[in-house]
Amino acid sequence: MLIPGFFSRSACQLVSLLVLVSLFSGCATVQDEQKEADFHYKMGVASLSEGNLQAAFVELQKTLQLNPGNKDALVSLGYVYLQFEEFEKAKELFLRVISLDPRFSEAYTYLGVVYIKMHRWKEAIEPLNKALSNVLYQTPGRAFYYLGIAWYRLGQFDSAVDAFRDTIKRSPSLAEAYYGLSLAYNKTGRYGDAAAVLEQGIEIDPSFNGDKRKFIIEMEQRLKTAKEEDAADAQDYLEIMKY
Repeated sequence: MLIPGFFSRSACQLVSLLVLVSLFSGCATVQDEQKEADFHYKMGVASLSEGNLQAAFVELQKTLQLNPGNKDALVSLGYVYLQFEEFEKAKELFLRVISLDPRFSEAYTYLGVVYIKMHRWKEAIEPLNKALSNVLYQTPGRAFYYLGIAWYRLGQFDSAVDAFRDTIKRSPSLAEAYYGLSLAYNKTGRYGDAAAVLEQGIEIDPSFNGDKRKFIIEMEQRLKTAKEEDAADAQDYLEIMKY
């Protein structure tokens, strides 16, 4: 026979103890998983910095298995897909990040890059402008650069000039911005400015270190293999070098 009252107190104490043990155990498990996820994310970023895309891909996948809402890991994995030229998968991840955080400017920038890689120039404009609408965005130079490319490909050369100039203001060591501005100046008939800016780009580009002859040879080689827009750009650079 059970003793009235005794069982109730003992049972309550036992249940409370079991609940506490379960809570502490659960917290420990969550903390361990978070630490493991952080470890895999850091390994993925390190692999990216070394140019090892496959290793980065594996580590970032492990991160997201443990922490599916890790926005930085999602963006990094999207970047890997971008490098693999798996544009739809990259786009899906960047859109997912934006749904989690509508002010994540880096995701908007990369989404714009995806559209540019797919030659969907007009669609690139909106996400790039979204990235730039965030006054706290720390690296707007890249977004301005890709915006310049989009406007240039759309034939909006004055807008391209503005975007490339904004890029140079924020990222003055980005040689590609000078090249883009040179092409845009050329299309607007500012041939002297095009030549001067192109020379600046060649000067700061570590691939050429101011060697204009080396740049010309590179463009001539590019003409032999490049297609469509890239071939047209190479031809325009060669023309600008004659000014």
